[in-house]
Amino acid sequence: MTQPKVRILYVDDEPAYCRLFCRGMEDDERFIIETAESGEEALRKLAGRSTDIVLTDLLMPRMNGLELLETIRSRYPEVFVLMLTGVDSTAEAVRAMKAGAYDYILKPLDMEMLQRKLTQIVDHLQLLKERSYAELDEFRFENLIGKDQVMFEVYEKIRRVAQTEATVLITGESGTGKELIAEAIHARSNRREKPLIRVNCASLTETLINSALFGHEKGAFTGATTRTAGFFEAASGGTIFLDEIGDIPVQTQVALLRVLEMGNFQRVGSTETTEVDARVICATNRDLSLAVKEKLFREDLYYRINVITLVAPPLRTRKSDIPLLAEFLLAKYARRAGRERIEIARSAMNVLCDYDWPGNVRELANAIERAVVFCPGRKILKEHLPEEVQRRDCKNFEVTLHDPSLTSAEATLIRAVLEEKNWNLKQAADLLGIARGTLYKRMEKYGISPSP
Repeated sequence: MTQPKVRILYVDDEPAYCRLFCRGMEDDERFIIETAESGEEALRKLAGRSTDIVLTDLLMPRMNGLELLETIRSRYPEVFVLMLTGVDSTAEAVRAMKAGAYDYILKPLDMEMLQRKLTQIVDHLQLLKERSYAELDEFRFENLIGKDQVMFEVYEKIRRVAQTEATVLITGESGTGKELIAEAIHARSNRREKPLIRVNCASLTETLINSALFGHEKGAFTGATTRTAGFFEAASGGTIFLDEIGDIPVQTQVALLRVLEMGNFQRVGSTETTEVDARVICATNRDLSLAVKEKLFREDLYYRINVITLVAPPLRTRKSDIPLLAEFLLAKYARRAGRERIEIARSAMNVLCDYDWPGNVRELANAIERAVVFCPGRKILKEHLPEEVQRRDCKNFEVTLHDPSLTSAEATLIRAVLEEKNWNLKQAADLLGIARGTLYKRMEKYGISPSP
């Protein structure tokens, strides 16, 4: 299958360089080349058609390359920008990389080196296009998403538990997806053709919870004009999920214990016994053992529901799943908003991965939905994220190390700065905008040292 051509815009106020670049690229059929002789002309051409890569000279009259770069990053964040400069100034290179340039190249142009850089970008573009949902499908388990080892352990427990009739207690912080685990257990069980009834116990008032769970007879209380079935009857043959079970009042706990031990209950206002066949899955974000000690939760009920325990892991313990979850949530909320395909900028994804997410996946979902609302273009930037998430962002110069091309660019830049500052670590770190300890670690990582 023929790949679509990559569109390049070359920007230089010297027409001779524009011609040189076009001649050097004329045999490469992967690209469509355009040129502009000023930053203003470049912006007009960018507004007129989709562009993949911009190569821009740094020193130009009126709008220089850095100003053009900043405008492109603001308006067209999906465009890769290579900075070209005839001045061997590492300080300007640092500024360009901080402002979002993919890399920088010295003039006069070395076409062989430039071709290598462009090939790296083409490969990067292809990976972005191929990524879509292939990875998501591979690491999806029912409605759960994750490729971290801790999630694979959860998946394996769900597989084993689903084939039994045992009562399950799912514990974990708010927002970790306890209800999704319950759904996965039901979907993998022999009861999957029957209903899964979800009950949020915290939302039921103390006076009505028995009626809601077990139903009531006509005239059982004011307003009870007909016999009404409860949630347990509705779940007969299937599964009932009791979320926030720690909020159930003590008198209701007695009736619940009877259902678990004897498989029957009495409707409110009735003396008749009703048989029920429903699997019970419970969830809580509270420490029920502590509630037992404080006489807020019956000890016998605690041991009855705690036959099998599954723990929903907090998001901060599986940060490798954040990009996967963010892409899934982005597609979901973009569809809901009627938006075309939106992407998350590399810098924004770094911010998401750096944050600890005290509200877990629910907080991440809220952040992505908010970003979709405030993102005017096709790529979410870090400024579209909530303030509390942005505050954790490292404001110093950082490069994503998962991309080999970016790793190489960082190593080259660090060595150039060190040479300019005669290997004075403090001065080099100040120029790079990082701590001296961080610079030393990166020198060790890349094997950077003065030439003997």
